Amino acid sequence: MFEKISPEQLDEIVKKAIESLENGKKQIFEIAESVRQEWKDLEVKLAELQSKVKEAIEEVERLSLLERESRYRLMIVSKNFKLYSENDIKMAYDTARELQIKLALKRENEQYLIAQRTELEMRIRRAREIVERAEYLVTHVAAAMNYLVDTLSNISCTIHELQKKEMMGIRIISAQEQERQRLARDIHDGPAQSLSNIVLKCELCEKLLDRDPERAREQINELKQLVKSSLQEIRRIIFDLRPMSLDDLGLVPTLQRYVATFIEETGIDVTLEAYDLDGKVVDKVIEVAVFRIVQEALNNIKKHSKASKAHINIYVRDGFLMGRIADNGIGFDKEKVEGQKIANIHEGGFGIYGMKQRAELLKGKLSVQSQEGRGTIVLLQIPLNAIEREG
Repeated sequence: MFEKISPEQLDEIVKKAIESLENGKKQIFEIAESVRQEWKDLEVKLAELQSKVKEAIEEVERLSLLERESRYRLMIVSKNFKLYSENDIKMAYDTARELQIKLALKRENEQYLIAQRTELEMRIRRAREIVERAEYLVTHVAAAMNYLVDTLSNISCTIHELQKKEMMGIRIISAQEQERQRLARDIHDGPAQSLSNIVLKCELCEKLLDRDPERAREQINELKQLVKSSLQEIRRIIFDLRPMSLDDLGLVPTLQRYVATFIEETGIDVTLEAYDLDGKVVDKVIEVAVFRIVQEALNNIKKHSKASKAHINIYVRDGFLMGRIADNGIGFDKEKVEGQKIANIHEGGFGIYGMKQRAELLKGKLSVQSQEGRGTIVLLQIPLNAIEREG
């Protein structure tokens, strides 16, 4: 038998937990700031090194041209030695030899600078990852502290309210921060990198236009493909952030487009049966929620189910928007996953728990049926008048 803990003891436990979280947050923040400063210093060093690399490349090109000219001069003098004195031949040979040595040394220096630049870029990438992870942890620690301070300061009076709210505050804050971090990371790793490459290719094309027009045309073609790819990436990010077709076309066409893209990217055979909702006018908030639930369900299928087929059914019955998403994957142990639902939040996504909360916020419900080795079924039910009832 365990000894009962009084509300006052729980309050004391919460206070100590808050103090520990505060100390942990400070330490994480200090680490993040230290690494952020290192990141800035590395960026400055990289900029300086980029300038040196550019100078080294230009110097190698200049010496290469002089070295070719000196070898040509040596060849002319050697072939026509009767027309030139011994001193002329020696001078031509010495000049060619000196330029070859300078060129070899400069090339070696260029490779050394490039290697240094690569190492700096790797260190910057590692520093950025550490800072992002630290920011992620600080956000969640801060959210946990706010929740504990605001809601659990007097746990003897708020324990019943706590059971109702569960971890709504943390979940919302976590979702916002994760979505911002994901969007920032997608833009940085996608369009931002592509635009940087476009600038470099434009500079290369400028250099090649007079020197090597054919190669310049090849670079321009590559540049066009890079621009097209960047545009597709930007459109994908915009679609993930908020599918414009939800406002323009509605839920069904947006789901059809998303499912088609999902099939193309994953190879999973997904069948969508989505009706015109019997002419019912569905609130945009409900449409967004249903779309995000289907999106999350398909994301779970892609990541975890190892399924080859899935079936989505969306329809209206008795004033409710109904949904069914099934797959033929490996399934899972529901009790084990239910116990990990809070952990799933901190791993970067809502999963099943988040889908349930989306439905419940609209006075609906979502249930999951699954067994190991027998696939998974997600059942959704949202009242069409949920927004009206919210007032």
